[in-house]
Amino acid sequence: MFEHVEDFAEALQRVRRHAGLSYRQLAERAHYSHPHLVRATNGKHLPTWEVAEAFLAGCGVPADLMPVWRRRWEQASRDPRDIVGLLDDAESLQDLGAALAALARPQSLRALERQTGIPRATIQAWLQGKRLAGRDRLDHLVRSVGATPDERAAVADAVERLSCGRLRVVPAG
Repeated sequence: MFEHVEDFAEALQRVRRHAGLSYRQLAERAHYSHPHLVRATNGKHLPTWEVAEAFLAGCGVPADLMPVWRRRWEQASRDPRDIVGLLDDAESLQDLGAALAALARPQSLRALERQTGIPRATIQAWLQGKRLAGRDRLDHLVRSVGATPDERAAVADAVERLSCGRLRVVPAG
């Protein structure tokens, strides 16, 4: 799996080279500017999925492989070390919600609802830090977004810590 932006960028570069295309040729096929496509492979910033998909399609990657690439892009869109750190530092429902939102990114509430069977309103309340999720339901959500074992353990620890009364509620405002 591509766990980092740099790895994803290198994979895009390999696909382009394998297709035998210059960035200018790819720009004509992908309908994005040459500099835009170069930035997509510089390894500093993850391109949007739309740019990555156009890049891949322009290189001749078949449509039936796009879901695989989408999962790779989603994995590259988050750094598990950052999420574990957010969870370890969570002192409030809002902190937990922010970490969960980072973990679930870039999926929409609708996609999360389809994947998990958990209503969007419930997921939204968790991600906004308005409600503490039950351990089992939250673990189901976390597994559904492809969390690593370290991320799952950090979520469980944070929920345990917050549910044992060591909860600090941050006033909205």
